[in-house]
Amino acid sequence: MEFMKKFLNKYTYLFFGLIVLISGAIFFIIPNFQTEEFDQEVIDDIIEGITTTSTTNLNNELNENNTTDEAVEVNEDDLNIPEEELNKIEKLILNNTPKEETTGFDVYMLIGSDERTGEAIETRGMVQGKRADVIILGLINQDTNETTLLSFPRDLLIKNTCTDKYERINASYVKNNCGNNAENLAAAIYSISGLRVNHFASFDFLGFEQIVDSVGGVEICVDVTQREGFAFELQEGCQVVNGLTTLNWIVSRSTERLVGEKTTDNNGNDNSTWELIPGVSDLTRIERQQYVVVQLINKLKGFSSINELNTFINALEKAFTIDENLTINKAVDLLWSLRGFDLSSVKKITTPIDYVKLEDGRQVLILSENLTDFLIKEKVIDG
Repeated sequence: MEFMKKFLNKYTYLFFGLIVLISGAIFFIIPNFQTEEFDQEVIDDIIEGITTTSTTNLNNELNENNTTDEAVEVNEDDLNIPEEELNKIEKLILNNTPKEETTGFDVYMLIGSDERTGEAIETRGMVQGKRADVIILGLINQDTNETTLLSFPRDLLIKNTCTDKYERINASYVKNNCGNNAENLAAAIYSISGLRVNHFASFDFLGFEQIVDSVGGVEICVDVTQREGFAFELQEGCQVVNGLTTLNWIVSRSTERLVGEKTTDNNGNDNSTWELIPGVSDLTRIERQQYVVVQLINKLKGFSSINELNTFINALEKAFTIDENLTINKAVDLLWSLRGFDLSSVKKITTPIDYVKLEDGRQVLILSENLTDFLIKEKVIDG
């Protein structure tokens, strides 16, 4: 019986598809995701600091395509840390570098880039190029199928093996003369964790909105009424909100809370007292990101018809870019299998960090311990 249950869970989606195609009762669209190269040999070269693509050829290719999405981004993330201070930081980073590869997991990398269009520009402003604003690894234990969500703060300082400079990890998500966006970020992840990314999926701000809207919004619960300017306002308690509000909440760094009762003037304008919520940081954003991922899976678990799943997949098709090795069948199979997922068993953790204060008052974020040791301590891997 257990075997049959697993078999049916795995192939229910395909069975539904066949029935639909035969009967013609429902028009079902086979997803056609955008794909991107994801070559493990290229990633290995990047880890070793080997340039795999000539800058000249890459520039010629980009000029021919004339697309801003593929443009070589000028690195504006050089922190210009004084050499003496950098030497101290370098020792701390090297002490926490894994000595060997961590195996036994299927590793999926979820990337949310800060590339913006439409309403996201109006509420959050324009940015140059694109960087990884959300970096989450889904670690699936090959023996037990236990799942862990491991998040990386976007401002984590690492040594970029391509540029040989110390930069924020989100700056690794660029196409340059080493590899493409995802390959460079996967190499950066490997260099600090020993985890080899098998597959990735990426989305931008607009794509995120579309995904949330496709499931009718997600429920967000807060313990105090809060807002960020005109970007969003959430009332104390629980509410179902749309994609744009969800996006603005998870990326907010300047969240305010209501002090006292909400009041308006004679013209109906808000004249309540608001104050910044202390301690809102990258870690707060990560907690919100993980919360929304779980809420989306919750929505998926509640799908009762193939039509509902079809709408969701169509939104994913428009929103996501996936690696060329992640076949449509495998992606859909993974997606459908989440319907039976026990969310209480998902471990949600963030890389351990320390803030290092520089002499000029700036703070940089570094790993506070070896990630292999951390994953052993968190019982994600065996010691």
